[in-house]
Amino acid sequence: MTTPHAPARIPWAAPRRRRPAVLAAALTAVLLGTLGNVSAAPAQTPRPGTGPTAADCPAELADKARCYTGRDANGAHYTMAVPARWNGSLVVHAHGGPGLGDASDPDRSTDDLERWAVMVEEGYAWAGSAYRRGGYGARMAAADTENVRRLFTEHFGRPERTYLHGQSWGGNVAAKAAETYGGRPGAYDGVLLTNGVLGGGSRGYDYRVDLRVVYQYYCRNHPRPSEPRYPLWQGLRPDSTMTTTGLRARLQECTGYASAPADRTARQQRNLDDILAVTGVPERTLESHLRFATFTFRDIVANRLGGRNPFSNRGVRYSGSHDDKALNAGVARFSADPTARRDLSYDSDLTGKVSLPVLTLHAIDDPTAFVEHEAAYRATLRGAGRGGNLVQTFTDEREHSSLSDAEYANSLAALDDWARSGRKPTPRSVAASCAAFDAEYGGGCHYEPGYHPASYASRVRPRPGGLDWPAMTAAQERAWSRIDGVGIAP
Repeated sequence: MTTPHAPARIPWAAPRRRRPAVLAAALTAVLLGTLGNVSAAPAQTPRPGTGPTAADCPAELADKARCYTGRDANGAHYTMAVPARWNGSLVVHAHGGPGLGDASDPDRSTDDLERWAVMVEEGYAWAGSAYRRGGYGARMAAADTENVRRLFTEHFGRPERTYLHGQSWGGNVAAKAAETYGGRPGAYDGVLLTNGVLGGGSRGYDYRVDLRVVYQYYCRNHPRPSEPRYPLWQGLRPDSTMTTTGLRARLQECTGYASAPADRTARQQRNLDDILAVTGVPERTLESHLRFATFTFRDIVANRLGGRNPFSNRGVRYSGSHDDKALNAGVARFSADPTARRDLSYDSDLTGKVSLPVLTLHAIDDPTAFVEHEAAYRATLRGAGRGGNLVQTFTDEREHSSLSDAEYANSLAALDDWARSGRKPTPRSVAASCAAFDAEYGGGCHYEPGYHPASYASRVRPRPGGLDWPAMTAAQERAWSRIDGVGIAP
């Protein structure tokens, strides 16, 4: 570990492919204001009260940047990096998940810096929060993301440009931060969303609701008949001691998913075929989706919504099985508690009211955040009259968390040029500019500029009233914000 010291303000220098940048902000520290319920006082580690301290950078950035870690006044760990050849701009990163647990994970933001080190290699400073706790809470995570931007600005001066980056669930968080804080002059200049979960909380997990009930119909081991009963919308009863290992064992028992097809019983293969066909979940991520529909659903219901149910499958007709009639007659049915659905919607649904350039990058065969999330986001912005702020790009990759480094660098460069020049890129122009980055970073350029995803409803069975976007209008958001205790507590 490098000896801790106060972070110095870094002289500006132009990196590859960048014009020299001039810092316009004063070099004195900026006093932080109040961020909703989030105190934006100077951060420290390990206890609130001091600023970021020096830390070892990931190996990819050794001798290329200076890295810092800290913990803000709300307990959120964070990581920052300033390149030796800083272009004057900052990327504020919102991580995916959500992870579970009561405390902030000190390793999470450092791990993400390692994964997206290419952005720092491109000359951008980087700041990411691990959020003040695990568990669900998009507004909380957005507030912590905004807070780390303010902390960076206090200690290093105001960047020339600041861009939000959100990956996976962090796409929801970054989009929420853009809507909530992006209207403030100088806060953010653009948004990059990669493989984002952009359908929002009230609709974005409906396919996992379907998985939870369809799985139980066929497997009847989650819970077993001999175990205490609970409504499936809870995911898992609050006092259960089941682990992820135990869940995998039950999934294997029922479907043989981890075995070669030749080693599965006929019953296991039939169960697996029916579950996959009805839900549309890819086989390679079946376990991770069921894990979310078990443990994260429990967190949402038991820890964030006071035991109330935000989910519904009433009126949904399931199809694709060997016997749809029997399935629809026997599958568990339930309706959402209106206040629980409102609170989840207020916390994580998007209004589309964003005033910044937004560029998205999404793998067409993303097995975790289905590409149809992009159709939901486009419909959301169009429904809010902001469709002109969005450019969407797609690749023929099959990954969720690891797209090509060349594509990440290229996407950030395209967003930066859009913000600086006002010239809106096209999917084809973004694809065409990738080759130069691939020559430097590798990973390939896998763009499909002519691709357009089908509607969200084509992949996820809509609930009654679930075809119109945005799922939460700006007017609803304003009205709900006046209700005491609305949403999910930080």
